[in-house]
Amino acid sequence: MTLQTLLLAKAANQARGLAMDAIHAAQSGHLGLPLGAAEIGAVLYGHALQHNPERPRWINRDRFVLSAGHGSMFLYAWLHLSGYDLSLDDLKKFRKLHSRTPGHPEFHDTPGVEATTGPLGQGIGNAVGMAVSGKMAAARYNTAEHTILDNHVVVLAGDGCMQEGVAMEAVAFAGHQKLDNLILIYDSNDVTLDAMADKTQSENTAARFKAIEWDVQTIDGHDMAAFLKAFNRAKKTKSGKPQLIIAKTIIGRGIPEVQGTPKGHGEGGAKFVDAAKAALGLPVENHFFVSDEVRAYFAQHKTRLVRACNKWHKTYKAWREANPDKAALLDKAQAEAPVTAAELLGKIPAFAADSKLATRAAGKAVLQPIAAEMPWVIGGSADLYGSTLNQIADAPDFDASNRAGRNIRFGIREHAMAAMANGLAYDGLFRPSVATFLVFADYSRPSMRLAALSRLPVVYIYTHDSVGVGEDGPTHQPVETIASLRTFPGLDVIRPADPEETAGAFAAAFERKDGPTLIALTRQAVPMLNDIPVEQRRTGVLKGAYVAIRETSVLSTILLASGSELQHAVAAAKILGPGTRVVSVPCFERFNRQPLEYRDSVLPAAVRRRVSIEAGVTSPWRQYVGIDGACIGIDRFGMSAPGGTVFKELGITPEAVVAAANKLD
Repeated sequence: MTLQTLLLAKAANQARGLAMDAIHAAQSGHLGLPLGAAEIGAVLYGHALQHNPERPRWINRDRFVLSAGHGSMFLYAWLHLSGYDLSLDDLKKFRKLHSRTPGHPEFHDTPGVEATTGPLGQGIGNAVGMAVSGKMAAARYNTAEHTILDNHVVVLAGDGCMQEGVAMEAVAFAGHQKLDNLILIYDSNDVTLDAMADKTQSENTAARFKAIEWDVQTIDGHDMAAFLKAFNRAKKTKSGKPQLIIAKTIIGRGIPEVQGTPKGHGEGGAKFVDAAKAALGLPVENHFFVSDEVRAYFAQHKTRLVRACNKWHKTYKAWREANPDKAALLDKAQAEAPVTAAELLGKIPAFAADSKLATRAAGKAVLQPIAAEMPWVIGGSADLYGSTLNQIADAPDFDASNRAGRNIRFGIREHAMAAMANGLAYDGLFRPSVATFLVFADYSRPSMRLAALSRLPVVYIYTHDSVGVGEDGPTHQPVETIASLRTFPGLDVIRPADPEETAGAFAAAFERKDGPTLIALTRQAVPMLNDIPVEQRRTGVLKGAYVAIRETSVLSTILLASGSELQHAVAAAKILGPGTRVVSVPCFERFNRQPLEYRDSVLPAAVRRRVSIEAGVTSPWRQYVGIDGACIGIDRFGMSAPGGTVFKELGITPEAVVAAANKLD
């Protein structure tokens, strides 16, 4: 046994001690993985990973994702030992208010955390997205003379992650796409939270992964030499396949009373930590102990990592000098505010005044100049390009034969599509946009929620936004979906009314860098709202709501609408008379962020005679119409019939707006 192996073995036990002390102090947390996978952590962070603790976002680092985010003390302990800006005091504040060590790893909060994880399987989906990003970036930026990107994505997952559907969707995609820069470490300890794993699973994981075009190795996860050999083999593979390492481990290893059982999963073993620490050779009274020799080893290793990164920077500098155009593109792709909405709108031609087309078709036209202006924008669809119409024209598909492609065919995998989009966004080199039918937002909702939580600039181009879907019927008519998505903190939901508002919606979405945006587009054709000036429609969307039709006498009535129903509000205003104002509200969230002065100018508090109309559930509109106003919508599921027939049957008409307004007299 070498000196390095002896030191890493000590580091593994001391990382166990850090986890025990932090979880015992917090009186909550998950001991199982930090203790069971300690040797894996020692090899990764003490020897095998390519990273730089002084530059956590170095673009050629290996990305490490802890998919089993409940085992967060595993990650925090190794980041601390490696020399990231995560102090011992931060570990002592594990799970405390405003700490940098929250219960599950959160992107932005802690240097070295690549993704917000915890919901099981999400990290696997994120890692696949990062692997796609790595392949795309290498194809776009590497040259024959200079290789600046050759990193790997490493993800650690447990039985819970491997049982989740999102993970299996993602690994099937990875195998098909031959993402050989992806290494999945399966912490296989035969235990889930409630019971031994054989109560809920009996599959042959190795055979399953081999069947979907992965290479598979199975090793003893506590044998550091065996794990390092497997990891090096996975990194150096020429097979063209993603890599799975099944590491057989003992959950909660080091606490005999609970190890190897479901009790080892959570904090149940915390009461035994004193005896466990003594058995591991750790000082019982010296909490959060790290020996001088382990600290010295990791300090020396950090020096080696920094030196390797500095050597890379010499190559990177030479690459920049030889490829100024590529360097400028990379800089702009990573910039905080690379393109403004005004600049994007300036690239989008106006639509013909007599146009009548679905906003999904308008979106197709709008996307092309945006994609040309922002070459780092990536498009993808869940097997629905022919319907969502969000394909980037004149750009090839991303696949194993063309890593520079900009269109990703995700297959019928809406959940993994959204999780992979998060991975692309976490990586920060590309701007992902993805598409499916709006009703299937429910299949991608958990990943969308994490995008909002993590402030990721993902764009969702979701079409077929209402009962206008027609004959497909209530299973495909998302009457409740828009309302439910509006409840997500941080998610902008934009429902444009016509092609010009669609231009504003896309410009707003692709300008935004601090969170995700969903654009809800129609299947059915809508008229151009020529009563409203083009510039007003485009820029009004940026503010979330605007006065579309202004009253020409004393203001008495305000009609509010979004999307395809704005046409009905405009028609109703002509009947109700000159004291009627029409307000377009394509995005509640943007409007609610505007200064109070602007909001009051659009919706004067003194005017309480208000009617809203939207082809969906009505509850969100109460914040604007108040208790005195009326909401026209669809508080039921839809029906199978031609779209126009369904709208009339369910009362989504100008006449319904007029009648509702007159009842408020």
